[in-house]
Amino acid sequence: MIALNDKQYNCHIEVMVDVIGGKWKMLILWNLREGVRRFSELKRLIPGITQKMLTAQLRELERDEIILRKIFPQIPPKVEYSLTEYGQSLKSFIELTCELGKTHINYVRRH
Repeated sequence: MIALNDKQYNCHIEVMVDVIGGKWKMLILWNLREGVRRFSELKRLIPGITQKMLTAQLRELERDEIILRKIFPQIPPKVEYSLTEYGQSLKSFIELTCELGKTHINYVRRH
């Protein structure tokens, strides 16, 4: 058993599924892999995500120190999101996941 942040996990994969799993987090990370994005950019780049869900997912990724939220003191407020150093370490995994998705699509279409 693995204890982390008041949660119990059975294995390390379960930890990562909790951190980056779900429908939206990998898409957010995919869109941050090449640099800084503003909230409105992410919303536009991820069709189907609601403002509420994007906000919640960004907060979770920030809590887990995968992304950085930078607030600029101006009116209207400007907020930028980027990968942290730790988040940068996930780039190869994110890109491999995309390649595996392409491979799976080709496999299913052939069979």
